[in-house]
Amino acid sequence: MTAPIHILVVDDIAQNLVAAEAVLARPGIVILKANSGAQALELLLTHEVALALIDVQMPQMDGFELAELIRGSERTRSIPLIFLTAASREPSYSFRGYEAGAVDFLYKPIDVKALQSKVAVLVQLYQQKRELSAQLDELKHALHLNELFTAVLGHDLRTPLSVVMNGAMLLPMMSDHPKVVVTAQRIESSAKRMARMVDQLLDLARIRSGTMELRSSTHDYLALARAIVEEFETAGQAPLVEVSSVGELHGQCDAGLLSQVISNLLSNAITHGEPGTPVQLALDGRAADSIELRIVNRGVIPAALLPTLFEPFQQAGEKRKTGQGLGLGLYTVNMFVKAHGGTVELSSTATQSTVATVRIPRQCQVCVQAGLAP
Repeated sequence: MTAPIHILVVDDIAQNLVAAEAVLARPGIVILKANSGAQALELLLTHEVALALIDVQMPQMDGFELAELIRGSERTRSIPLIFLTAASREPSYSFRGYEAGAVDFLYKPIDVKALQSKVAVLVQLYQQKRELSAQLDELKHALHLNELFTAVLGHDLRTPLSVVMNGAMLLPMMSDHPKVVVTAQRIESSAKRMARMVDQLLDLARIRSGTMELRSSTHDYLALARAIVEEFETAGQAPLVEVSSVGELHGQCDAGLLSQVISNLLSNAITHGEPGTPVQLALDGRAADSIELRIVNRGVIPAALLPTLFEPFQQAGEKRKTGQGLGLGLYTVNMFVKAHGGTVELSSTATQSTVATVRIPRQCQVCVQAGLAP
C-alpha cells in the first residue's frame, strides 16, 4: 500500500484551516493542520511533508520566521513553501518571502483553482521524487546482492580449482605419454587462467563494496618487482621481462596490492607485446616525493581504446578476440594505484611501443584509509 502524502497548512485562524482541508483533501492526501509556527515545527518533527502552505501574518512567529527555521534544518530544507497572505503586493514584501524560501505567493482571497493547480504540481513532483528514491534503493540492494554473489562465487570456486591444478601437476608423474603431458599442461594453464579470473572477481567485489583494506608499511619496490618478475620466468627460456632501476626505491605501500599492480601490468604487456621481445620494467626513485614504475612493450594499442581501458570488463587486441580474461586487470590496477594516492597512465608511442607509467607517493597518505570506494 502506498504511503499517504502529507501537506502542511499553517494558519492561526481555525476557519482557514478547515477551508484549506476541504479544498485540498482527496484520496492519498493527508492535511496536517497547525495554528502556530511552534505547532508546525512539532508536526515536521514526526511527519514527512510534500509541501507547506504558510500564512504570513501570525502572532508570536510569523510565516517568514517559520520559513527560515524550516530552511535551517537539513531534514526540512527542501520542502516547497507557498505563502498565503492578505497583505499588499509590495515588491519588497514579496522579495522577503522569496528570500525566506518561498516557491510562490498566493494573495487572499485565495483563488481555489489556482491553489489546487499549484498544489497538484508540487504533489506530483514529490511523488516522482519518492518513486525515484525507491528505485534507487532497489538498485543499491540489487548491486549489493550482485557483489555478494560475486564474492561468494569466487570464494567457492577456489577449492575445486585447486583440485584441478593439483591433478594436472600429478598427471605427468603418473604417465610419461606425450599426449598425457600435453593434456596436463593445457589443464594446468587453463586452471591458472581461471584462478586469475576468480582473483579479479574477488578484487572487483571488494572494491565495489568498499571493504578493501590497505596495509601500508615501508617496502623495497625493486625487491617486490623482482619477486613478481621471477613468477614469469621459465627455466631454460629467455627472460620475458628485463628490470632496471635508478635512485632510492624504498617507500610506503601495501605490498600485496602493489605486487598485483606490477603483475597485472606485466601480464598485460607480455600478452599483447611482440613475441620474442622482452618487456622492459624500469623503476625510478630519483624524485624525493614519489616512485615511478614504467612498463614498456613492443606493440600499439588503438587510440580509440585508450580512454576506456581502465574501465571494468574492457579488453583490447587479441585478448578481446579470444576472450582470455575478464577485462578487470587494468581496472583493478587503476583502483589499487588510486588507493595509494598515485596515478597510472597508458600510452602508445610513435615508436610502436606501449608504455604504462605508475607514480606512487613515497609517503602514502591515502593508505591509512580503512577501505576503497569505486
